[in-house]
Amino acid sequence: MAEPSSPLDLMKGWLQRQLPDDAWNWVADAADALSVGAADRDLYLAVSLVPRKIGKADLELTVSDFAAADQARPGWQPIGWSVDQAARLVIMLSATPDAAEFSRRLDQLCVTADVRELIAFCRGLPLYPDQPRYHARAGEGLRTNIKAVFEGVAHHNPYPVEQLDENAWNQMVLKAIFVGAPLDPIQGLDGRRNVDLAQKLVDYAHERWAASRAITPELWRMVGPFADAKIVEDLRQPLSSEQLVERQAAALALSECPLDEAHVLLSENSDLKSAIEAGAVSWETVCRDAPKP
Repeated sequence: MAEPSSPLDLMKGWLQRQLPDDAWNWVADAADALSVGAADRDLYLAVSLVPRKIGKADLELTVSDFAAADQARPGWQPIGWSVDQAARLVIMLSATPDAAEFSRRLDQLCVTADVRELIAFCRGLPLYPDQPRYHARAGEGLRTNIKAVFEGVAHHNPYPVEQLDENAWNQMVLKAIFVGAPLDPIQGLDGRRNVDLAQKLVDYAHERWAASRAITPELWRMVGPFADAKIVEDLRQPLSSEQLVERQAAALALSECPLDEAHVLLSENSDLKSAIEAGAVSWETVCRDAPKP
């Protein structure tokens, strides 16, 4: 059986397939020239020139491409990438195989990066050498007020679930709720639910209710397995909402709660219970149907 391609080789192949010859040749020549030893200034210049040389079109990937990505680097999902983002990562990975040098150069690039560059650097986190070196870089991306950069770390990215401790993970999920980023694209979300996060989100829900503010239905995904009797009572509020997706989220949370009173309350809403059991309602459908900020 053939060895799986590396992420670098896959990105080169995708770019060569999609780009006009002159644009691809520029990327290939830049990567080759930098791979034999590059001064910092040469790397930074090449990275900055990418969109001017090849444009900013969406990266066109097939189902087979996504399968190859996951085989090359488990959890890698280049969903929503653009050609300039992939090309920047090709150039960086070609120029700097050494982990310490890569980390130093990445930090320097991020100091002067524009938003598209920052998104590329965040999306590339799972591809960099010596993964623990980028905890601070991931943290910077998660603290930003730029939603697209935050989502570059948080969405379709195996780095957070693999590398963040519980406190950092919880802060990421809370930030997603605060900025209106959907939760479903966060990899490993259900496996890292925890009681501390659940309680923080219930407290947040009470604050929003007190201020007559809306709550994303996805919040309850983090709560159900840890709901006590008081939280089950709290779930009566979204369960009686005029919005169907809020009622669905509350019902899903109740279905995951181990308490008898949760199952009694769910049984009182037999239509929702039946839809859950039939697979017509799930956290994926709640994410899809939740109001967008």
